[in-house]
Amino acid sequence: MAKKRKIWVWMPSKPKQPKPAVPDHLREAVTSKANELVQNHLKPDHIKGPPTNPEMNYIVDIWTRWYRSYFYFCATYASPSPNALSPTFEIRFARMAYLGNERFNLAYMRYTGNWNEIYHNLSVEECLTAIRDEPHFLP
Repeated sequence: MAKKRKIWVWMPSKPKQPKPAVPDHLREAVTSKANELVQNHLKPDHIKGPPTNPEMNYIVDIWTRWYRSYFYFCATYASPSPNALSPTFEIRFARMAYLGNERFNLAYMRYTGNWNEIYHNLSVEECLTAIRDEPHFLP
């Protein structure tokens, strides 16, 4: 009986679909609602001022920005330690990825530096409510 030979063949994967462009009216609406969330909830809850221990980092600002089809919530931290590499640094703590039809996927930044997408196909209001209320999205 003859032994069957295995032959490895390269098969290209499916081409990636381009990400949908965010319409200008949606971009403006998301920016407006998110900045309202930042001013009314995130800043008062998380910006407390310098700690008594000068070695600890603390939040000095929370802000938002668009990058392509992603909307980010970001925080600026101050590093008062004399051993700090920089007096401030910035992190992104929540990301809304546009899917199309005014729907988003919502992710948070893990301690590993990777995005963990935990909600799929949400509206703008559902995303902002999750960012405000859930502990995954703390700055």
